[in-house]
Amino acid sequence: MTDPTATTTEQARNPMALAFVAGAYLAALGVAWGVAHAMPQVHPLWAVLAADLAGTVVVFAFSVAFNNSSFYDPYWSVAPLFIAPFLVARSGLPISPRAVLVVALVYLWGLRLTYNWMRGWEGLKHEDWRYSDFRTKAPRAYWLVSFVGFHSMPTMMVFLGCFGLCPALAAPRQPLGWLDAVAAAVTLGAVLVEATADAQLHRFCASKKPGEIMARGLWAYSRHPNYFGEVSFWWGIWLCGVAADPASALWTFAGPAAITLLFVFISVPLLDKRSLARRPGYAEHIRRVSALLPWPARTD
Repeated sequence: MTDPTATTTEQARNPMALAFVAGAYLAALGVAWGVAHAMPQVHPLWAVLAADLAGTVVVFAFSVAFNNSSFYDPYWSVAPLFIAPFLVARSGLPISPRAVLVVALVYLWGLRLTYNWMRGWEGLKHEDWRYSDFRTKAPRAYWLVSFVGFHSMPTMMVFLGCFGLCPALAAPRQPLGWLDAVAAAVTLGAVLVEATADAQLHRFCASKKPGEIMARGLWAYSRHPNYFGEVSFWWGIWLCGVAADPASALWTFAGPAAITLLFVFISVPLLDKRSLARRPGYAEHIRRVSALLPWPARTD
């Protein structure tokens, strides 16, 4: 029998633990789908926003019930898997080669990223260190901050990132052109970069020594190449929308721009601060190695 207090790989493989998470997301999907389809006359993006927020509330309820905000962790990669086909269906237009291409890219990214989460998940007793840190520092405000900062804010980032999907999947169909090829190359390249960085990090974590700094493969050129891949994916999605409807370039630009700012000013500094406290020599690593954009390390 599995130890119910385990937080190791054994618990991560516990089907019951995964079943609870799956149940949370199925419930969220059901509520989100109902909300979206109750708004047939509104712009598709408004329906997506309402459904997205409703689904987030459901997942938050599970986070509270299980006293673990990491129930939300897969949301980032799961939500677009349903937003993309919803936009195709809501358009009422025949499915085009562009729609097939864009949805396939979203699914390649989303399924891989969700699998990567599952591979590193430690079970129901595990909670992301960022959540745990804040729980310790401000226990009374924890659930308010969790709802606003750990659940709703990332949901809004994903919603903004999906701006490019609207013209790509719901605009009047234009023939595929050279910009579609560029957009597909950027998006696919981003998925490959992120997948490679995650695989390299997974192998490193399996054999690393205490305090050791990851500086192999892509990580020798960027301190956070997985984040670079993630940011590049959303710029690729933006390009997919521009290829379908160039007039959308200005307003859809807000999506990848917001996600870039999130990683540059929040995610990267948080991880760097943690590594500075845990890894001797990380200050020198920061001096030598680019934060996000892969670049040859400084040798002076």
